[in-house]
Amino acid sequence: MRTIITFCLAFMLFCVNDAQAGGNPVIKMTTTMGDILIELNPEKAPITAANFEQYVKDGFFDGLIFHRVIDGFMIQGGGFDAEMNHRETRQPIQNEADNGLANDKYTIAMARTQDPHSATGQFFINVKDNGFLNFTAPTLNGWGYAVFGKVVDGFDVVDAIAKVETGNHGYHSDVPKEAIIITKAEIVE
Repeated sequence: MRTIITFCLAFMLFCVNDAQAGGNPVIKMTTTMGDILIELNPEKAPITAANFEQYVKDGFFDGLIFHRVIDGFMIQGGGFDAEMNHRETRQPIQNEADNGLANDKYTIAMARTQDPHSATGQFFINVKDNGFLNFTAPTLNGWGYAVFGKVVDGFDVVDAIAKVETGNHGYHSDVPKEAIIITKAEIVE
């Protein structure tokens, strides 16, 4: 009887998680401040979602930090370890910001340089609606930042990270004074 109950509870949890994510890949990002579940959107952002998923499979994010935190804007990670050493990445990907997804609160998007097609492994989670980051035109200033998923659980963790005290570290600004480490990123579907 206990085995049947355990199985039923596990099955119900699986169904809830699957329904919550709509069948899309779900990434569990375990951080030193708690877990964040991110649902990818491979339908709207196939290149970007596949890129992020491959970095997760490679263990790339494990041990990296949220290195740029601006309350009322976003939290950014995927580039540096706790000593602010940069981790090598694969080649940049095509910017898919013209996919119809908006930089709304709790969405995840790719960070990049001034070059619209320079995103590699760095990402950010919007902590408010940031419409000014959306695609407006295929020009240098209009490309925007490609949204490729959204947070589906761990909103409190995202909010807590956004509120940490920050400062400067070398030439980097808005760096959390106490490292917020991504201890593990894994696909949990």
